[in-house]
Amino acid sequence: MKIACIGAGYVGGPTMAMVALKCPEIQVVVVDINEERIKAWNSDKLPIYEPGLFEVVKECRGRNLFFSTDTKKHVGEADIVFVSVNTPTKTHGIGAGKAADLTYWEGAARLIASVSTSSKIVVEKSTVPVKTAEAIGKVLKRNCQDPNVQFEILSNPEFLAEGTAMEDLRNPDRVLVGGADTESGRKAIETLVSVYAHWIPRERILTANLWSAELAKLTANAFLAQRISSINAISALCEATGADVSQVGHAIGTDSRIGPKFLNASVGFGGSCFQKDILNLCYVCESVGLKEVAEYWYQVVSMNDYQKQRFVERVISAMFNTVSQKKIAIYGFAFKKDTGDTRETPAIDVCKGLIRDGAKVCVYDPEVTPEQIFRDLSAPKFEWDRPNYSRSQSHMLENVQVVSDPAAAAEGSHAICILTEWDEFKTYDYQAMYDKMTKPAFIFDGRNILDHAQLREIGFIVYALGKPLDPFLVKGY
Repeated sequence: MKIACIGAGYVGGPTMAMVALKCPEIQVVVVDINEERIKAWNSDKLPIYEPGLFEVVKECRGRNLFFSTDTKKHVGEADIVFVSVNTPTKTHGIGAGKAADLTYWEGAARLIASVSTSSKIVVEKSTVPVKTAEAIGKVLKRNCQDPNVQFEILSNPEFLAEGTAMEDLRNPDRVLVGGADTESGRKAIETLVSVYAHWIPRERILTANLWSAELAKLTANAFLAQRISSINAISALCEATGADVSQVGHAIGTDSRIGPKFLNASVGFGGSCFQKDILNLCYVCESVGLKEVAEYWYQVVSMNDYQKQRFVERVISAMFNTVSQKKIAIYGFAFKKDTGDTRETPAIDVCKGLIRDGAKVCVYDPEVTPEQIFRDLSAPKFEWDRPNYSRSQSHMLENVQVVSDPAAAAEGSHAICILTEWDEFKTYDYQAMYDKMTKPAFIFDGRNILDHAQLREIGFIVYALGKPLDPFLVKGY
């Protein structure tokens, strides 16, 4: 059997590497039109950082795992084609700011149809709006010259969490495969299930109809993001009333119906999917006339925007209502620890908010490259998900500096903002940093990971998100 995967990103790369590792008799090829990216997949410095990924790729690469830009050859030869291309939010036109842009998806479908001489199973791996499979089916059917070629479309959404993707692939909570309820549809589902069954117990492989599978992915992300926005909303109330959000979160998390996960208040959620998928869900609801449902889910995104704005306002008001020309150290730019991914990271909006008020931000992140940070801070909203081949826009923003050493970021700064929960941030010598900072020295802990009592002993004025305010930060009016 031959499997091809179109799209060598955060989904395609790790997923196919795991399939190749667990199914040595299947030949797996990941194709992408971006040569730079394929070159990186074939090198010792992979284009994405994911703990445990390199070891798996190294073991399988050249054996039964290949990375190539020859899309036509490998897609044409494949029995199963996974599509994991970007489905960004539209930036203009109808549904701008909400609807999914299926340009890349349709392009992939046209490619599959044009090179197919044998029947294929086409698997949606990208997050797509409900009913995409229907549209893609039409494109495939009308663009294939050979009348004997049949396409079966399956939805097989990924539920990976970045930072733990390899473990999630090795030992998933569930694998979901959706397909048409016809004889050929059931046969296609069985084929894909047999691939996963190489290493995943059958009871964890769920089958559903196409629409349920497509919608389950959007709904799962909406529920996860909703939990974050719910605890973030409570964090604002905690600060106003002297409650401690960590204690509240712990108290409700011990209720087995609620459970302890995703109850850490923070500066906001990020990542390539939460906001995109909720907006997409809202758009689908609006399209079928469910205005109230759309408004309900949209609140999850609004609350996230509010939380980021609240953090920026807290920083500015604490520093005597002016950050103009002040150096502020930003620790962490990735949207969460153990990944180099900055898509929709709250750090972008926080930095932009501070820069707009005249601050000079100095960023340190252990995994994110300076080019990426400059690109993120100069790109307009929603543009991050476009394959960006021209690196030219990374023009230096005059108020942004990126350093490779946390102490250099802190030196001479008025404040340190913790925006990602990297473990190494807990181990720094904050006394040494305090000595080199401008006084009064502030720490704004947007992830609640530091020892706040110890920092206050050193002399810092500490803002801990969702915890009783430092007397220094309480407004006197």
